[in-house]
Amino acid sequence: MTLGEQVSDLPRAPGVYVFHGDGNLPLYIGKSIDMRSRVQSHLRNPDEARMLSQTRRIEAIETAGEIGALLLESQMIKTQSPLYNQRLRRVKKLCSLQLVQKKDGWQTAVVDEKTVAFGQTPQLYGLFSSRHAVRQKLQSLAQQHRLCLQLLGLETVNPRGCFGWQIRQCAGACVGHEARTAHDDRLLQALADMQIHTWPFPGAVHLVERRGDWVQKHRINHWSYQGTWCSQKGAWIERREGFAGFDADSYHIVVKPVLLQTLAIEPVDGDPQHAS
Repeated sequence: MTLGEQVSDLPRAPGVYVFHGDGNLPLYIGKSIDMRSRVQSHLRNPDEARMLSQTRRIEAIETAGEIGALLLESQMIKTQSPLYNQRLRRVKKLCSLQLVQKKDGWQTAVVDEKTVAFGQTPQLYGLFSSRHAVRQKLQSLAQQHRLCLQLLGLETVNPRGCFGWQIRQCAGACVGHEARTAHDDRLLQALADMQIHTWPFPGAVHLVERRGDWVQKHRINHWSYQGTWCSQKGAWIERREGFAGFDADSYHIVVKPVLLQTLAIEPVDGDPQHAS
């Protein structure tokens, strides 16, 4: 069967699709709410000609909804390391910016998984792959919002003010030209969209997706994906026992559905097949 014929057989439904070559490892793993349409777009992309020339078979795994497809894609890429996937590969180190309240205002600190529990510690901002990346982001925010390099911990204290003040890029909190509270208010506003939310439940919950009579329940604990129970199979798929730790990709996938409650959320009380 040609690739074109295989694509015509793909469902127009949400799920994960896999390009297989001659070897054991997949070439590429992707997701879509319409798998047939998305794979057709791969066939029309000249930049993917090399991958397509190596493809022998296209596999489709349907899900009950988009969140299930996103979670399954992320998990499969991490465990199978497809040749042509670059994003969603497991990050070896996770860093963030922490704000610590002191008597004279907020103090910044660069933290990692060894020093804080992500998803459980308040006042964390941004997820980065290195401490250097955190400092680069701070430098960028300082330029955009006229923040002080000294107060951000990027420079040692100088009574003449930070370098930004000397070139008129700092509003002058370091030399008393601006109130520290005004500086810190601007810092908090600059960081607001980057805040890492703490897990809002006492334990694990199920995010419930339905398509017709089909139900999938995705178990999430402290922003970590722990598996999906599928009513069609009457069993778990991608089950991971216990607490697997904070995962940045799972966090980005489920944070809005959890906080905005765009999906039904059920507390975990035994096996999901016994839940209402």
